[in-house]
Amino acid sequence: MAVLPPRKIIHIDMDAFYASVEQRDDPALRGRPVAVGSAQARGVVAAASYEARKFGVRSAMPSSTALRRCPELVFVWPRFDVYRAVSSQIRAILLDYTDLVEPLSLDEAYLDVSEDRRGLGSARATAEEIRARIRADTGLTASAGVSYNKFIAKLASDQNKPDGLCVIPPAKGPGFVAALPVSRFHGVGPVTAAKMERLGIRTGADLRACDLAFLQQHFRSSADYLYGAARGEDGRPVRPDRPLKSVGAERTFDSDLARPAELRAALDRVADAAWARIERHGARGRTLTLKLRYADFRTITRARTIAGVFPDRASFGEEGWHLLSPLLPVKQGIRLLGLTLSGLHGETEDALQPPLPLAL
Repeated sequence: MAVLPPRKIIHIDMDAFYASVEQRDDPALRGRPVAVGSAQARGVVAAASYEARKFGVRSAMPSSTALRRCPELVFVWPRFDVYRAVSSQIRAILLDYTDLVEPLSLDEAYLDVSEDRRGLGSARATAEEIRARIRADTGLTASAGVSYNKFIAKLASDQNKPDGLCVIPPAKGPGFVAALPVSRFHGVGPVTAAKMERLGIRTGADLRACDLAFLQQHFRSSADYLYGAARGEDGRPVRPDRPLKSVGAERTFDSDLARPAELRAALDRVADAAWARIERHGARGRTLTLKLRYADFRTITRARTIAGVFPDRASFGEEGWHLLSPLLPVKQGIRLLGLTLSGLHGETEDALQPPLPLAL
């Protein structure tokens, strides 16, 4: 049986996309710490410039926290129509090189360039030309990861940010993964990373030393993914125009919440984070699902489907509260809240692993 040659996968990731668009369009913002989002007390950062990231400002961070870390932070209200227009420009460039383009969101995508359509000689040369064209056509920079599968290509694109290129050939893939902290793995959020830390798993090499039975015991449905990832393995193809089934956010709290006022405030922050992702994917949907996990880890969901689609953040958040409020007061604390929108008509996403919860 013939052995197929390795695939050639590129992951393109725009650098601080929303904030970079704002700095491009407003020269007064260039070189300053910029956050896209709302500066209101219950606001959330949708994106942060690299100047802001130096102060520890990150996306999905409460705006009040961001301002404490960086008092000079400039907030700019998001312009999703502009971001979508720029994203369309970028996608048109990518489609010049292959029909196998899988968008993950407005600012990143996978490409399978195993077929050298433009005769450039290598995937590296293709990635370099794509980055140069993006800069010339949009005035923005993109980082790229080049490898033999999607998992490593995505890791590689983050290796030399911003405005960087990283190539990981098949012979170096397992070693590259082994040296990385597991917190860098897609799908391993802070909660899972903390659990791994308690189990003595800090790097890809530590994870590779775990057998499948151990991973199944501790990580259940994620075990197969983690087992393959630790070995640099990922057989998923690049899938153009994969339909997005749902999008949302959930947060695990540092301490259990019980009072209605603090639960309302926490739910508002979850709604902000979820709506930022919904806008990022250009998605609209008609079913809202509330996820609630009590202190004893008992988990329940409540959902409602409306006739049309949720038009804005206000209606989305208010419906989330309508689902939560009948469950109050609670006899025990609540450790997690989540809001998910489904029944969508929108963009596409990567389905390697659902994003795991972030601690709040």
